[in-house]
Amino acid sequence: MNEKNLKLLWSWTWAIVLGLFLTILIRFYFFVPVMVDGSSMMPTLHDGDRVIINRFGNVDRFDVVIFKDEGREYVKRVIGVPGDKIVYKNDELFINGKKQDEPYLDDYKKQLGNALLTDDFSTADMISGGVVPKGTVFVLGDNRRASKDSRIMGPIPESKILGTTPICYWPLEHAKFIR
Repeated sequence: MNEKNLKLLWSWTWAIVLGLFLTILIRFYFFVPVMVDGSSMMPTLHDGDRVIINRFGNVDRFDVVIFKDEGREYVKRVIGVPGDKIVYKNDELFINGKKQDEPYLDDYKKQLGNALLTDDFSTADMISGGVVPKGTVFVLGDNRRASKDSRIMGPIPESKILGTTPICYWPLEHAKFIR
């Protein structure tokens, strides 16, 4: 092999090694795939759906997040951020006294007819001081009738949040951007 061919081989080897390193870094650190376990986020996400965790950016109200607690990963929707007072009354959400739309629940509520999806509650009755504490978020599953969330677990420390879940990619019939 002449010197030109050795340089070409070395450059291709280096490019492949760098490509593999970047692929592994992106796959295991930046955008981590996770499988949804359970029905607490239906109809948005179903048992067995696969989503991607985005570890970057801020967590905002109504984002779907994954957090780790009790050695288990949970997928829930952020309803309240620090300082929020949350009230559910007659299946309507009020944050700091202002009624909030939840378009991600519209189809599910239509399926239920006159039945309530979310029982009445208030953070005033659940949290000392009545507001979501600093450094925490208040989360609910979209399937409010079958969800272990902040109504049971209390506010979730932001330090336990692994990231947001902007994309469901599998199975293909459920593939979508999560709103």
